[in-house]
Amino acid sequence: MNTTHHTPNIWDTGNDDLERLALEECIKRQRVDHDVSVLVIADGNVELCGKFAHLGAQVVCAGPSEKQQQIQGRILAAGLKDDVRFKPVAFPELPDVADCEPYDIIYVRQGLCHLPYAEARKVIHALSRKLRIGGKLFVAILGLHSELAEGYDGTEQIVNERFAELDSTMIQRYGIAGEVCLYTERNLFMLLMEAGVSVLRTFTTTYGNVRGVAVRV
Repeated sequence: MNTTHHTPNIWDTGNDDLERLALEECIKRQRVDHDVSVLVIADGNVELCGKFAHLGAQVVCAGPSEKQQQIQGRILAAGLKDDVRFKPVAFPELPDVADCEPYDIIYVRQGLCHLPYAEARKVIHALSRKLRIGGKLFVAILGLHSELAEGYDGTEQIVNERFAELDSTMIQRYGIAGEVCLYTERNLFMLLMEAGVSVLRTFTTTYGNVRGVAVRV
């Protein structure tokens, strides 16, 4: 394991409190067990994967196969080829990397909102099976109380039925095409609980998106 990476500032996470919590969790685990394994889903710019690697973790970066060359190029350019492994998957498929499982930390950056609620619940449950007992799951998801809800047809639907395209203005502004399920903080809490993990905390960001932390028990 290479622990000699250099980075300007690992803690430059802006307003992303979920990312900060995940990095802090990695440090805590490194102090007890120096062999920390992390799965990050949909980190196209490899920035978060690099931060985990700079802390000494072995990282699996899961992403779409059409971005494989681009992402692997970024991994090589960052000098992380020994610590970050890219696995192409078509989400909601999950990577099968037997020598890295079970993971200490799984971080889901994107993807869940593009699934109906019932399917997202199955994915969270499947991810939890890839965690070691006591391992933590960090989930970032788009919020129903964010700007994205303007003109969104699913606003009045219950979360189990909420799956619709964003307003055309939002699609153009953020490039989020296709049907999506936007979440309230309570929706995310219930998703995690129904998937069989123990919810440690949920919170809503300044911009109305939702974050959650759960643990496999």
